Amino acid sequence: MRRPAAALAFALAAATACTAPRLAVQRERDLVHIALGAAPFATVHTAASPRPFVFPLFGPDGVPMTRSFPMATVAGEETDHPHHQSLWFAHGSVDGFDFWQGTAHRERMELVGEPVVAIVDGQARVRCTYRWLADDTLVATEERELAFGESDGARTIDVTTTLRPGAAPLVLGDTKEGSFAVRVHPALAVQSKAATGHLTNSEGARDAAVWGRRARWIDDSGVVDGREVGLAMFDHPQNHGHPTWWHARTYGLLAANPFGVHDFEKKPEHAGDLTVPVGQSLTLRYRVLLHGAGWSAERITAAWDAWAAPAPISEPTRR
Repeated sequence: MRRPAAALAFALAAATACTAPRLAVQRERDLVHIALGAAPFATVHTAASPRPFVFPLFGPDGVPMTRSFPMATVAGEETDHPHHQSLWFAHGSVDGFDFWQGTAHRERMELVGEPVVAIVDGQARVRCTYRWLADDTLVATEERELAFGESDGARTIDVTTTLRPGAAPLVLGDTKEGSFAVRVHPALAVQSKAATGHLTNSEGARDAAVWGRRARWIDDSGVVDGREVGLAMFDHPQNHGHPTWWHARTYGLLAANPFGVHDFEKKPEHAGDLTVPVGQSLTLRYRVLLHGAGWSAERITAAWDAWAAPAPISEPTRR
């Protein structure tokens, strides 16, 4: 079977780039395991139904950063919201279909072909193509890349997703149910049986006050397995709706949602709808930063600044 030109180019870049010896990638059928040094980092479930997700996800010193349910059962762990699958991307109104909860099981994301996996520019990259289907209707196609790396002693995941309409314009609807999300470890929740966490955003809001607020980044820090850790999520300045609204709950959900204006701002229904015409696309970029102790708001802001800064333009060599 012939591979798409983009996949061949990506693989060629991987073959010629400098590799990062601390990162390793292993394919196991539709699973992609990422390791940093000799320690597990993450597993990407590329063909999971009804949507792909990342689980487990480990922070510094191998600390688990996300809830196990519904992928695994852990005694004492909350079992609410079974559609919260560790780290994922979906939305609750896509041409009127609910890809967030998918309670009628009509909506699903179907992997097209094989994942393209490589070490490129010091990151372990996993690139997949998906068809967003409602019954047998093609609602959208998606190109998704997850790039796993490390920076300033923290672990990072850069997520880039590009959505294109099917046969009709793509309408991403105004709802709080979405979009790029993490369900954190119960100990990182602000309110739970095991809660030690505190939420902070780039604008200084704390805990419950971060919900529905716009911010460049959000951070959830606490103590997991006796270690001080945190999980920050960054919104890229080129994203639609930047700075994004955050559907962030004290029970442990963190979600960047650039569409939920009606719910977050109490504006008229459909105020946040975005229509992508046929032949055009929407690209969204995010970073997840998994850090240890000592990450103040100022340090997180500096990390966001470094990540969000435009790439430098190299000057031509003068002869």
